[in-house]
Amino acid sequence: MAVDDTGREVRVPATVERVVSLVPSLTESVAPTGKLVGATDWCTHPAGLDVVRVRGTKNPDLDRIMALAPDVVLANAEENREPDLEALRQAGIAVWVTRIETVEAAFVSLGRMFELACRTPEPEWLERARRAWDLPEPAVRRTAIIPIWRRPWMVVGRDTFTGDVLRRLGVDNLYAAHPERYPRIPLAELVAKDPDVVVLPDEPYAFCADDGPECFAGSALVSGRLLTWYGPSMVEAPDVLRASLGL
Repeated sequence: MAVDDTGREVRVPATVERVVSLVPSLTESVAPTGKLVGATDWCTHPAGLDVVRVRGTKNPDLDRIMALAPDVVLANAEENREPDLEALRQAGIAVWVTRIETVEAAFVSLGRMFELACRTPEPEWLERARRAWDLPEPAVRRTAIIPIWRRPWMVVGRDTFTGDVLRRLGVDNLYAAHPERYPRIPLAELVAKDPDVVVLPDEPYAFCADDGPECFAGSALVSGRLLTWYGPSMVEAPDVLRASLGL
């Protein structure tokens, strides 16, 4: 009996050939194994992915998932709703839940997922990602706020993968000590914080050149995939994000 990231025992079959992923970054991670048979409508990577779509992360089509007869369903404690996951368990399906709040946790979690949930060797990109994130301590540190939504404005708060990604690059989230992980903050307060940079990702809200930067004195548009996804994107993320942020 294997134990997932939440400490829950999961009866994963000795041989796994059919996998459904309910998390875009895990979909991108597992697709090259050839075992993926289902993914959410939001799973955009890798390009040209040809699997059955099972709606969204928050409203998966449970009947369609069950009809795919997966050996295991991959989920995430933050992305997916527990009632949906429990319904799949009650149907006799092994559900493997990841919990990833730091870069280091991503490496550990993904390694365990491949070995214990997918029954497949660790991909070579995972070691390349570890090397890419073996970074020296930044000589200069900057402050930031990281909006993820507007109307209402919401920002990255405590204990997030995104916050740890930026911290390792030398950018400190001014809301890292907030009691909520994704607090709603009035725009006037965000501006008053006077951060060195406002980091505007293109997901989940699609901030772009004419939607977001006009609210702040200094901002940087970045790839949400590189900032928030734990998977193959972690290989290129340090270099691309540093260039986007002018580090």
